[in-house]
Amino acid sequence: MPTLRRLLYLLLPLAFAALAVLFLTRLGENPHDLPSVMIGQPLPAFDLPAIAGGGGIDAAADTAADEAAAGGLSATVLRQTAAAGQPVLVNFFASWCAPCRAEHPLVTRIAADWPVYGINYKDSAGDATAWLTELGNPYRAIGADLEGRTGIEFGVYGMPETYVIDGNGIIRYRLAGPLSDAEWNHTLLPLLQSLVATP
Repeated sequence: MPTLRRLLYLLLPLAFAALAVLFLTRLGENPHDLPSVMIGQPLPAFDLPAIAGGGGIDAAADTAADEAAAGGLSATVLRQTAAAGQPVLVNFFASWCAPCRAEHPLVTRIAADWPVYGINYKDSAGDATAWLTELGNPYRAIGADLEGRTGIEFGVYGMPETYVIDGNGIIRYRLAGPLSDAEWNHTLLPLLQSLVATP
C-alpha cells in the first residue's frame, strides 16, 4: 500500500505537468479554427428540400436563385453559382441556435455583396420560417437538413458554421462558430477577394 501511495504521489505531478503543457501549447489558438478534413475537398453531394419561406433577398432578381429557393438547395446549384466566377458562402444555421441569431445581422450585410446560401440544420419548418420572418432572410436559397446528414457530410461540429466554396466547387475554408466583424474583415473577405482574383 505505501508503494502504491508513493507511485500516486509521483504520477500526480506528472499528470499536472502534462495538462499544463497541453494548455500552454493550445493557448492563443483560435477556437474557430477547428481542423477539417473537408478543406481542399470537393463539395459533398447533397440535395435538400426547401423550407417554407425559403426564398432569398435576391430570389426575385436572379432566376437561378429563384429556382433554387423553390426547390431547396443542392451541391449542383452551388457548383453552378461558383462556376459563374464568384465564390460562395454556405452558412449552417438553426432557429434554436443563439449564436446564429447573433451573427444574423452580419450574414445579412455580407449577403448584399456575396452569394450566401443557407442550410437549416435539424430544425422544424415552422420554427425556421418564424425565425426568418422575424429576422429577415439573407439567403439566396435554403436547404432543410432535417436529419443532419448533410451536416455530417460537411463535418459540422455545431451551429453555426460557415464554409467558403471556390469556383471549382472546392471547400476552401470553414469557420466554426458565429461570424464576427473581425473574422469577416481579416479572414473571410480577403479569402473571397483572392478567389475572385485567381479563379
